[in-house]
Amino acid sequence: MVVAPPSRAARALLWPVLCAGLLAACSKPAPAPEPLRSVRTMVVAEGRAGGTHEYAGEVRARVESRLGFRVGGKIVRRAVDLGDSVKAGALLAQLDPQDLRLSQDSARAALGSAQAQHDLAAADFKRYQELLAQGFISAAELERREATLKAARATLEQARAQVAVQGNQAAYASLVADASGVITAVEAEPGQVVAAGAPVVRLAHDGPRDVVFSVPEDQQAWVRSFEGKPGALKVRLWGADDVLPATVREVAAATDASTRTFLVKADIGRAPVKLGLTATAQIERPAADGVIKLPLAAVFESGGRSAVWVLDAQTMKVAAQPVQLAGADGNEVVIAAGLKPGAEVVTAGVHVLSPGQTVRRYLPAQTTAAR
Repeated sequence: MVVAPPSRAARALLWPVLCAGLLAACSKPAPAPEPLRSVRTMVVAEGRAGGTHEYAGEVRARVESRLGFRVGGKIVRRAVDLGDSVKAGALLAQLDPQDLRLSQDSARAALGSAQAQHDLAAADFKRYQELLAQGFISAAELERREATLKAARATLEQARAQVAVQGNQAAYASLVADASGVITAVEAEPGQVVAAGAPVVRLAHDGPRDVVFSVPEDQQAWVRSFEGKPGALKVRLWGADDVLPATVREVAAATDASTRTFLVKADIGRAPVKLGLTATAQIERPAADGVIKLPLAAVFESGGRSAVWVLDAQTMKVAAQPVQLAGADGNEVVIAAGLKPGAEVVTAGVHVLSPGQTVRRYLPAQTTAAR
């Protein structure tokens, strides 16, 4: 059976249908509707803020010195190890004293030469005084001998001072403890050549102790307000139940470059605690009524400012509301401005929302099943 080709009129009718099909196949599919997200919310209400702020710290000595030799040289002996207790005047390390002794011998020889020149100048001056009295020389000649004697005397004094300096230099070959304490670090070993002033050991002096901890930037001014007030802080050593009173002694003037926190030193006096122990510093914040608090998860950053999502119960749409924070209270943040009691705020799912997005309240599974 032979099928006749479609007529010209049929082809004219078929062509638009084929084009429409091709265009439909090439066009992009319609975007899927945005899912209706479920969010947790809470109604803002005034509450009570306060409680105890705790900071992890460490027990340190009030004075901790990095000791080094006052002259350069090669270390031939180190007499202490990490953790050793030493008394004032105890030997810590020793340099090779050979070059220093040679310098001391050279200074002594220079002193002997200066002494001889001075004695000769003094004898000449005495003889020329007698010659002047007999009229054999002029006064000018005696004055020259007197000037020579004065120069010899100055050279002698210089030589004596140089001997004293070289004696001190030789004594500096021995590094001794300038106070009683504990060696907390060793920074050089025997055989090492060190420059003058290079740290060799670190000595924590016996005496008052500090608990050192860091506070965030928003709490620096508040902690500084306790400075100099005895017993404003409480310190509890980890693994112990005893609580020690402490006084804020010093708050750093600038933040740490890496942690952006302020270093605080709290004085605990001469409490019998070991260096390096971990401690918890506790500060009581006075309780205040009429404070709005939200979970930390409810706050996000928008345009460089803190904000929360506020839900409109009529339209079920969310809108970003900038807020001002007054600090933290445990796992909650204290809102200083931007919210009023009665507002409904999203507390979970804040990072997947956009302004004007429609949401629904999250209902636990048992509540949905009961309905």
